Amino acid sequence: MVPSHVSPPMRLCRPPLAATFALTAALAAWVSPCFAESSAPIPVNNPPAPNAYIDLLALMSGHCKTFKVAGRTFACKTVAYAHGDKGRVNFAVAVDDPTDDSHVVSFSGENGKRADDNSYELPIDRMLLNSKDRPRVDGLPVPAEQTSTGLCRQTGNFAARKVKDVTCSATDSEGRAYELLFVSDGTPVSVRRIRQSAPSIQDPFK
Repeated sequence: MVPSHVSPPMRLCRPPLAATFALTAALAAWVSPCFAESSAPIPVNNPPAPNAYIDLLALMSGHCKTFKVAGRTFACKTVAYAHGDKGRVNFAVAVDDPTDDSHVVSFSGENGKRADDNSYELPIDRMLLNSKDRPRVDGLPVPAEQTSTGLCRQTGNFAARKVKDVTCSATDSEGRAYELLFVSDGTPVSVRRIRQSAPSIQDPFK
């Protein structure tokens, strides 16, 4: 089921691309840059993970009470939950960066699970870092990937499409810290099931 308020720019039915490519396009359609620091690219030294394709995308509206990347504070107003058909999940943060409309930072992991109907936890094993300076495939920037450890926790009534907040904390293999506290503004979560696939982790939006 696709809610009626899913916006037309989320055109994800073209030939398959890596999940992070489609996610970047969707977030770019939702976010307009405003008051935030600009950011120089963070160097990374890890090979990319195998491609996965989005089968579910959920966009959450609100604001970041806390969002820090390697010691720098940024603003954001959209966080997306993206589930890949191979089981990888991203909590992607669209950064309000006045100099870069492709600035997206994603907490990425596998084997997430629901503790109950109002909480979902995802162990983080990589950070995905996207910017306008990244190489492009099919016109979209390809994120750099950095091995990391951490945890994201999402609270709210998922069945009712009501998310209260998302908190994430991770440290990459270079010792850089990433921290997120995103608070919903109460707008129902916009969920789009891109295609059906066998469940590989617990889906909090069922």
